[in-house]
Amino acid sequence: MQLRIKRTIERVPGGMMIVPLFTGAIIHTAWPRAGQFFGSFTGALFTGALTILAVFYVCMGATLEVRATPHILKKGGALFASKVAVAMVVGAILGRLWGERPVESGVLGGLSALAVVAAMNDTNGGLYMALMGQFGEPRDVGAYSIMSIESGPFLTMVTLGVAGLSAFPWQALVGAVLPLAVGMLLGNLDHELRDFLGRAVPVLIPFFAFALGAGIDLSAVWRAGLLGIGLGVFVLIATGVVLVTADRLTGGTGTAGLAAATTAGNAAAVPAIVAAANPAYQEAAQSATVLVATSVVVTAVLAPIATAWWFRRHQAGRSGSAVGTREARVPS
Repeated sequence: MQLRIKRTIERVPGGMMIVPLFTGAIIHTAWPRAGQFFGSFTGALFTGALTILAVFYVCMGATLEVRATPHILKKGGALFASKVAVAMVVGAILGRLWGERPVESGVLGGLSALAVVAAMNDTNGGLYMALMGQFGEPRDVGAYSIMSIESGPFLTMVTLGVAGLSAFPWQALVGAVLPLAVGMLLGNLDHELRDFLGRAVPVLIPFFAFALGAGIDLSAVWRAGLLGIGLGVFVLIATGVVLVTADRLTGGTGTAGLAAATTAGNAAAVPAIVAAANPAYQEAAQSATVLVATSVVVTAVLAPIATAWWFRRHQAGRSGSAVGTREARVPS
């Protein structure tokens, strides 16, 4: 008897990403030390998100042709600039309204400019690449090599006006691009290697998703309550509208824009780093950490659903246009 596991998972929007991610998150929430308990290969699977992502980069890079490099720069640059710009605008507005301190009471009690900017500034690269691997083109996946500049607290500090407290880690940027570049080199030198490595891309998605989920504590959603969920929804909508527009202006369908409208897991560490650099944000840091962690979970759930919906909507529109064109050509 055959169980249609794969087919069932694929019925969920972005299922190959979402189902393993939630499986990992549920296990981590119920049994945080599961990976350490089993150790060995099982423990490595719980903590190996970066390693799997590095392999994913090499394999995905092998599918990219050199002539697609201008597209990567254009697409990645547009998405990066758009997301940072909208975070800066929102940060400037909230900074003038609230300053460095969090809102003290009311429905927005605990929310701060620090929390909002940290949640908006950093894209979930693994989720973006997984969604683009499923709904986009290989060259769109490569755009994250430019967007990876968002990682870390630097842009959040700049956005909040704390310039000069940290330096841009160029080594991290090179490290993010290198696996992709190696894959591109191998794939362009040998087309057989391109085919060989390219076949591994969809296989790696659920494994990376599980490792990513194994670092998420779902209880953070409960602690942050509706405010954290609202922050995640705001990040998806506010950055999504701008990113979809930027994607379409650079020749895309908008799918890559929605896939990038997320909060990265490492963004949850940014408030504490910012507070350490500038004590003015010390009071906001604790609640900001929980809120940003919640935004990570919420956007990880909603972005694949929104991306899948947008992709299917676009595909249906193209099919309808093609049918209309054929009917117009048939003589009456």
